[in-house]
Amino acid sequence: MFIAMNRFRIRKGGEETFETIWRERESHLERVPGFIAFHLLKGPEGEDHTLYATHTQWENRSDFEAWTQSEAFRKAHANAGAASTREIYLGPPQFEGFEALLEQRR
Repeated sequence: MFIAMNRFRIRKGGEETFETIWRERESHLERVPGFIAFHLLKGPEGEDHTLYATHTQWENRSDFEAWTQSEAFRKAHANAGAASTREIYLGPPQFEGFEALLEQRR
């Protein structure tokens, strides 16, 4: 399994806008080969921002990389960085990718 994460620092006061963007966007993920799950995570608050992360699970790294080159990816990110919401971000997202080496379930 491969896990792809993006961390976002959202300016204080922009949390509701950010969450609405993610709730209302069409991700196109449900039709992508190898996609398992998506999570939007809300983390701790700093002095000037709230930390968020997106977390997607994939069958493997190849499926994730194929998605990043797909039409579904282009559609899902068509409005990313729109001028109308750009001010809520403190910099670009930080990407992190992980290969799962061990899994334990209840």
